[in-house]
Amino acid sequence: MRTSIGAVVLAAAAALAASPSAAAVATATTWTVSPGGKITATAGKTTLADTRTGATIPCESSRMSGTIKPGSGLPGPGIGSLATSGYSLCSGGPFPATVTASGLPWRLNLTSYNRSTGVARGTISHLRIAAAPSSTPCTAVIKGTGGTVPDGVASVSYTSKTGILKVLPTGGNLHWYHARRCAGIINNGDAATISASYTISPRQVITSP
Repeated sequence: MRTSIGAVVLAAAAALAASPSAAAVATATTWTVSPGGKITATAGKTTLADTRTGATIPCESSRMSGTIKPGSGLPGPGIGSLATSGYSLCSGGPFPATVTASGLPWRLNLTSYNRSTGVARGTISHLRIAAAPSSTPCTAVIKGTGGTVPDGVASVSYTSKTGILKVLPTGGNLHWYHARRCAGIINNGDAATISASYTISPRQVITSP
């Protein structure tokens, strides 16, 4: 008996949709957060990178602070506000570098929830991060577009069990712009990533029905 490729593909798709892991992940419209209120987020090694050239600016640590809304039935967009963001002991090669956040407060937005793992996914938006290695006249900015508005978006995940907020290397719109005197190490329009794992204190329990 002959079976068409289309029938095989449809059968495989149906099986995947029916699997527990597929059903566990869902776009979320409302959220429950406890305890909410003021939070701090601290990370160890935090790295800014140009994915086209491989250039990196590592920082020994970074920190954010802000608030997250408490309660239930909360919308995901703007569920949290990050009023401060700082980067410590950064370097460009063997020399120090200055990394400065602007566009604050940044917004924490939640979009989907995996019930089986307790992991929420979303974004931090309104990002603008400037970098300037002290050893060169190079300056450059991570954001979403080449304009002046702070419009960078980074994809994040949050695990309630551990209280860890991870900035993910894919899923956002981050690029380098306003690159000046960087000698091709960082170029306008190059894709950018930020890598960091933040411990949220106090730990928040974030779920979605």
